[in-house]
Amino acid sequence: MNKIFFRLLLIFCFVLNVNSQKLTKVELKIIDKVKATHEESIDFLEKVVNINSGSLNPKGVRKVGNIFSDALDDIGFETRWIDMPKEMNRAGHLFASIKGKKGKKLLLIGHLDTVFEENSPFQNFIRQDSIAFGPGANDMKGGNVVILYALKALNELNLLRNASITIAFIGDEESTGKPISISRKDLIEAGKEADIALGYENASGFEYATIARRGASGWRVETQGVRSHSSSIFNDQVGAGAIFEMSRILNSFYEEVRGEEYLTFNPGTILGGTFVDFNMKKSSGEVFGKSNVVAQKAIVSGGLRFISEEQKENTRSKMRKIVTQNLPQTTASITFNDSYPAMEPTEGNLALLAKLDHVSKDLGQGGVKPYDPLKRGAADISFVADFTDGIDGLGTMGEGAHTPQETVNLNTMNALIQRSAILIYRLTR
Repeated sequence: MNKIFFRLLLIFCFVLNVNSQKLTKVELKIIDKVKATHEESIDFLEKVVNINSGSLNPKGVRKVGNIFSDALDDIGFETRWIDMPKEMNRAGHLFASIKGKKGKKLLLIGHLDTVFEENSPFQNFIRQDSIAFGPGANDMKGGNVVILYALKALNELNLLRNASITIAFIGDEESTGKPISISRKDLIEAGKEADIALGYENASGFEYATIARRGASGWRVETQGVRSHSSSIFNDQVGAGAIFEMSRILNSFYEEVRGEEYLTFNPGTILGGTFVDFNMKKSSGEVFGKSNVVAQKAIVSGGLRFISEEQKENTRSKMRKIVTQNLPQTTASITFNDSYPAMEPTEGNLALLAKLDHVSKDLGQGGVKPYDPLKRGAADISFVADFTDGIDGLGTMGEGAHTPQETVNLNTMNALIQRSAILIYRLTR
């Protein structure tokens, strides 16, 4: 077990010093309301899964958003659609809110888009007993349904009257629109106003929730060499060539940067030769070269994952230094682009997890521990992590996310809705 995660568990055990409480009469009524909507919630999930909403299908994303918007309107939320600039080719986001004066101000985060575009063969919701296959059924239309039906139960009991809740259903989580300063502007503003953020990415079992996520950044290295006949490679005038210089850089990254806790970096594509043309938008390219010609250009594009901004910046400094130590007659440059910030583990997040732990135990669902950040990808809750306490992984359970075998476990969905309904109720008292 890594050191940071072990420390988190020790702190978490210290935080769990509040005795669990019994469910109140009101909470028992909430559970009954949620149980009564079991089949209705599955039907709703089927309806939205059967609408393609790949990130690059703005019409489909908007159509799914409209269905959730109508449902939220019906329970008293004020909804609005936030369009993105046309050149971003993204649908935009659905935001909904109610403004009361009691309890914590909550921000509930989901996303409407999936990784499955219109040309994907995986398009339909197929129910097989307690399991359903479907594009985005678990990641994360199921999580959106958990939010909706938890709130529906509270509304039917008139328990949202004084609550302050904002819902952010993002339309491009799986393929973030650029620039991020525009595509995540409204989410960040909502995070600054919130006391607590709850993320509804898919759950990793009843026993875990996410209090930390690694951030994501892109990087790109370009090297230049002297084009010449291969017989003259290594002499004083020609030097090592672009491909050897790129090999030096990548090997130095592996030897000198690798190994720090929670840090990973990966070169995803490499092209090298006489002429190189790489299309960043399509993540593909063409190369021309010959074995008897010293390569004059090489390009590598990769990704970087980190647990904090400090770790990100320290790593970038190490990579920049390596890139400047060039082989003879070569030059190299490195550029970085930000994608998702890190959601660092904080005491506030641990305290919030302790509250979820108590709710889960009161419901007979067992204790909840922090999930290892190495096992989770980036998510939108990270954009608000600097401004508010938060936990993630409160959505549905399933397997095979981002694959044609994606499933959602229908047997556990209602229990997860119950858990969220009680958690939201207690936080807004």
